[in-house]
Amino acid sequence: MAKDGVAEIDRSNRHSGGGGTRFQNIRVYWLAFIVYWGIVLFGYDTGVGGGVVAQDYFKTHFGISDGKNVDQKKANDISSNVVSVLQAGAFFAAIGRRWSLFIWTIVFAVGAILQTVAGGSRGLGYIYAGRVVAGLGIGAISAVAPAFVSECCPKEVRGRITGLFQIMVAVGVMLSYFINLGISLHIKEGFAVWRIPFGFQLVPAGMMAFGLLTVKESPRWLASKGRVDEALKNLAYLRRLSPEHHSVRAEFAEIEAALEEEREARKGLGAKEAFLGKGNFIRFVIAVVIFLLQQWSGQNSVGYYAPQIFTSIGYTGTANSLLASGIYGIVKVVATALFVFFLVDSLGRKMSLFISAMGMGILFFIIGALLKTFPPPKDAAMAAMLYIYVCFYSMGWGPLPWVYVSDIFPTRTRHYGLATASASQWLFNFVVAKVTPTLESALGYKLFLMFATINIGGMAVFSLLIPETKGRSLEEMDVIFGSVQAEKRRADIEARERELEHDAQPAGSDRSSDQKV
Repeated sequence: MAKDGVAEIDRSNRHSGGGGTRFQNIRVYWLAFIVYWGIVLFGYDTGVGGGVVAQDYFKTHFGISDGKNVDQKKANDISSNVVSVLQAGAFFAAIGRRWSLFIWTIVFAVGAILQTVAGGSRGLGYIYAGRVVAGLGIGAISAVAPAFVSECCPKEVRGRITGLFQIMVAVGVMLSYFINLGISLHIKEGFAVWRIPFGFQLVPAGMMAFGLLTVKESPRWLASKGRVDEALKNLAYLRRLSPEHHSVRAEFAEIEAALEEEREARKGLGAKEAFLGKGNFIRFVIAVVIFLLQQWSGQNSVGYYAPQIFTSIGYTGTANSLLASGIYGIVKVVATALFVFFLVDSLGRKMSLFISAMGMGILFFIIGALLKTFPPPKDAAMAAMLYIYVCFYSMGWGPLPWVYVSDIFPTRTRHYGLATASASQWLFNFVVAKVTPTLESALGYKLFLMFATINIGGMAVFSLLIPETKGRSLEEMDVIFGSVQAEKRRADIEARERELEHDAQPAGSDRSSDQKV
């Protein structure tokens, strides 16, 4: 009868959807979808600033233009400040992992309100302050969200699911472009020119805040805090299987084996040991360098200041440059989605990054050469090159740095790793956002040649030097980076599996007896 009872449990697991594969990870996708509304905020907030300061009424109201002539230096200063102070706030917030996403969403909303109420007697100071406060929220969200999602994903689809990060960024940027375009076409003057774009930030913030009430905590984090029963229950929930299912038990055994190794090997872990411990330092170097290169790939300069960049290649008039920017946003979303859902787990991380860097570099060289040889007026060929460029960006250096950094850090040092990566991303993001208007004015076509050199000479070479992480679990990263010997890891996993099987036997017998009664 015991065997019959176990068989009945297995049959009920299959019929409840636990054994099905079509929607096996639907709860993980839902979690990523909710958590990444915060990343829509990230994308929207980074894209909206450049479009707002490009509006004629904004320039006139805040003294950048007298209606006929533009003070270019002042325009560059205000553009770079409005865009870059967001990154400054985010940099100072990127220092933790387990802060509540809900609380930081509220912090972001306060910043959005400050930006929205600017105008009249409330000058640019409100926008600057609001951008800094919103940046604090965005920085914390960008540090927590990738860790939360990565720790809940099965390794088979982790690249695809964590890649949703960049899709959500692209969606946010695209929304900002089209809202600014709509404003330029239908609202020529009045405070609504900036209040509608800045106020719209509250929509994804609300979606995230309410959605967070429907998701569960990370099983890996719960296990690291000793809440084993809750961790196993949440893991089974996310996998849509029974806690007794062999694959859930095996995955949980791997998690616990890794955590036990980390507890034994790194008792009393401090910042020094976290950064300089065996197999750790190189991971932090990779995390910093990969975001340094990503920020200087040229995409963020185009993304933040798309209206100005398209004006520089001949798209005169606010509406024309914003329309070209909107199309750029659509291309980016479509290209990112195609890559994340169909290519990220087939090409591998290294090859995707290499092809992406080479493609971007070649296209930037072509754009620079065209601008040098055939200066604007409007050239559709150069716009097309930028659209193709963002396709290459979206197949590698757009989504993969976050995926890669989420791959390489173990649970024990993950909060240090992702906080460092996030702080690096925002720091270099701030620098690029601050200097781009000045570089664009001073260098002209040479700006594109500079980015092309960075893409090929830096990013393509770096892609060939880092280890492949495709298809590897978080726990296998310790083996890849030399923190743990492969033989020891296998022995620990087998030992934990035997313990879990032993623990499950009495529970299974009791359940069978209950069913018999």
